[in-house]
Amino acid sequence: MQTLRIPAILLFSLLCVSAYSQKNLVLIFGKTVTYYHTSIPRGMDLLKTDLEKEGIIADTTRDAGVFTRENLKKYKAVVFMNTTGNVLNEEQEAALYQYIMKGGGYVGIHAATDTEYDWPFYGKLSGAYFKTHPQQQDAIIRITDKTHPATSFLPTDWKRNDEWYDFKGLSQDMHVLGSLDESTYKGGSMGENHPFIWYQYIGKGRSFYTGVGHRDDNFEEPLVRKHLTEAVKWSAKIIK
Repeated sequence: MQTLRIPAILLFSLLCVSAYSQKNLVLIFGKTVTYYHTSIPRGMDLLKTDLEKEGIIADTTRDAGVFTRENLKKYKAVVFMNTTGNVLNEEQEAALYQYIMKGGGYVGIHAATDTEYDWPFYGKLSGAYFKTHPQQQDAIIRITDKTHPATSFLPTDWKRNDEWYDFKGLSQDMHVLGSLDESTYKGGSMGENHPFIWYQYIGKGRSFYTGVGHRDDNFEEPLVRKHLTEAVKWSAKIIK
């Protein structure tokens, strides 16, 4: 009886592919067409590092070419890190749509709402579009729901310094986790209904958005780092 021998290099490759396919993989995407946030590289690096501590491998890119139906299948979630403008073409939009509807996760960070104004599905996915913002200053995000993994550890009055977005086109399906208290800063124009952190279920997928993360040092904040890590884990269905 003849024994089939697999060459050592082929066996190693097969084992690597098998191990890679079993990993919790996410994609962090930072393409910009209009405004470029200089915090994108730092945000990507720190989030990647924090996710790896949780056993999650993150690929980072600014190349929209990765948005194909076949390529997105290997990721449990995609993170839009301060993206701006129309970053996807029609084929890439179709790939993202299918990915979300079939169960993929989405996390939008800060300027992710300043993205894809001409694609209504993206407005639904992100939960809103950016409208305007005043100067950077201290403000309080009032955490109204601590049952979610991404907000459970946050203080009820989360005081920080950031760039505070006003939004338009709010999704009717968003579940608000935290809102801006406009009495704690100058220049807000949305009044009492000013959501800033929220989640949604879309198709079989999960969507999460947070308005934090304008500057490099915002991504250094321990609470922000845990907030983002838990948001990715939730959207990727690694935790409930």
